[in-house]
Amino acid sequence: MARASEIIFLGSDIFRGSVYGRGHPLNIARVWPVIDISRHLGWLDDRHYVDVLPASAEQLHLFHSPDYVQALLDAEANQCLDEQRAERHRIGRDNNPIFPQIYSRPATAAHASLIGADLLLSQQAGIVFNPSGGTHHGFPDRANGFCFVNDPVLGLLRLKQGGAEKIAYIDIDAHHPDGVEASLSSDPVFRLFSIHEENRWPRTGQNGSRGGGYARNFTLNRGATDTDFLRICKDCILPELDKFCPDILVLQAGCDGLTEDPQSGLCLTNHGYWAAVRMFLDMGLPSLVLGGGGYNPFTTARAWTGVWGIISGQHPETTLLPEASRQLLTSLDWAHRRNRKPNPHWFDRLYDEKGTELR
Repeated sequence: MARASEIIFLGSDIFRGSVYGRGHPLNIARVWPVIDISRHLGWLDDRHYVDVLPASAEQLHLFHSPDYVQALLDAEANQCLDEQRAERHRIGRDNNPIFPQIYSRPATAAHASLIGADLLLSQQAGIVFNPSGGTHHGFPDRANGFCFVNDPVLGLLRLKQGGAEKIAYIDIDAHHPDGVEASLSSDPVFRLFSIHEENRWPRTGQNGSRGGGYARNFTLNRGATDTDFLRICKDCILPELDKFCPDILVLQAGCDGLTEDPQSGLCLTNHGYWAAVRMFLDMGLPSLVLGGGGYNPFTTARAWTGVWGIISGQHPETTLLPEASRQLLTSLDWAHRRNRKPNPHWFDRLYDEKGTELR
């Protein structure tokens, strides 16, 4: 399948006012700063931006059970759920809180991944970016790991449904995509690749594990650097991709492996992170690029803006931020000890200092 030249950014204003609630790691701004900073830099105009509405219940049934989807709808409508269904579906349990947009927010991210798949299949776009996506822990009948809807699986299933015969999924989030692997690793249409921190929650995807099928798992030790990360990308994943010859690529670009993110022990810079994104997009495949983990709002906004910069032909590795972006970033709230002495580069440029191994 040839890649079309059009690029599309999928977003929604629902992410401007929606957070998981006080004390939760996702009680931060994530998607809308990426949209605004990309616009400040002149990298995103209306021609490339598509506003997305929430998916319908029927659309989510492609992967999620009707009972589960109805439970999410009821939890949003009533802001509570009966004990039996809460326990069964883990809604309001295990750090998966009930919040005002508990259905509509994840359903919007899911709809964006479905739309992205359709745009690639119809060749209306060659690369689609959905930074709200990447919620890779969700299961068909229950919430898991802050994820209520598994938009990567929905996007992957839509691609298969639309006729793609060889689909590669690459996940560079610091956490293993247990929901994706459990659901799709036995299907030969897919090859699932994950690089994640060893023994980090959910503690699945051990190094060398194939997930009982067509998954490939590579782990990094705590403290791993750009060099360790890129070595796996280049020496382990790219050769496997060359053998598989996929028609289409889905890249989950979670950025919680960055050294200043509180939810992992990896020590990546955004130079190494962006180098991996470039490496995979340079394959020239029709590609759906998703967000994922990212729990420091400043590093996440800069990392994902850089991803869009790569997609749109820019050079985030040397980009200074305009005054409007500096003001936006300094206005963000983050109730975390790491924000007591913020790093000045969070506010004045997109790029980190390079690690010594990349100098």
